[in-house]
Amino acid sequence: MKTISTLIIAASMISMAGAQNLSIKGSDTLGAKLVPQLAEGFKAAGNKSVKFEIAAEGSSTAFPALANGTAQIGMSSRKVKDDERTFCRTKGVYLKEHEICHDMICVIVNKNSPLTKLTKDQVAKIFTGQIKDWSEIGGAPGPISVYTRNTSSGTYKDWQKLAMGGRDYPSSSLKMAGNEQIAQEVAKNKNGIGYVGLAYSKTAGTKAITVDGVEPVAANAKKYAYARLCYLYAPDKPSAEAEAFMKYVESGAGQDIVRKVGFIPVKDL
Repeated sequence: MKTISTLIIAASMISMAGAQNLSIKGSDTLGAKLVPQLAEGFKAAGNKSVKFEIAAEGSSTAFPALANGTAQIGMSSRKVKDDERTFCRTKGVYLKEHEICHDMICVIVNKNSPLTKLTKDQVAKIFTGQIKDWSEIGGAPGPISVYTRNTSSGTYKDWQKLAMGGRDYPSSSLKMAGNEQIAQEVAKNKNGIGYVGLAYSKTAGTKAITVDGVEPVAANAKKYAYARLCYLYAPDKPSAEAEAFMKYVESGAGQDIVRKVGFIPVKDL
């Protein structure tokens, strides 16, 4: 009841203040699907006067935007780095971290691939370029096309750490702007392989691969090799609309949307 009351009070304050813009920038994993639907839910909950501006261009873009005031909330599929937090502090912005959901980075291949499972070692060798042809791991002969996120992506760096032991991607890897782009390319390329967030793992034309015997589904998040937390960041003294939105995201209604979109609510694990 306390949470509901807080949300009602916050909504009333925003309503009395008139139309307000809320700029949210950062992660494509969060910003392409989840945050827009949370924004719609927030507006439907009595906050119609808030106008959202959502730019999903990669987690690393969140922190400069917070520092220079062009974003009130930053989306990130990884934790803020020390130098990013320090940079924000030099601009008078003291960041507060909000854990909003869990995600799983899923390995996907073309739906016509005969492969259904890989080991962590095989995944590492594919994405570092040590395994170059599908025939090396029991697939139909053909050069492997590796699709990755671009360098501004938090997922790009998370995958490097979680799956590749910090090693570099091969120069032949194809960098995509977002999860949807990776899934679309893999769906068109019978020799393609890529990684996407859980919410994108059932894209038509692709299939998600079991890794070390663990299927990438929400129920397996605790034992799946490539699970992670996702975050919203805001100044420690946020605007009224930013604070109200983050409270909504963390509420039962917000977390129901998290689950519906295909992410894993924080309290589910």
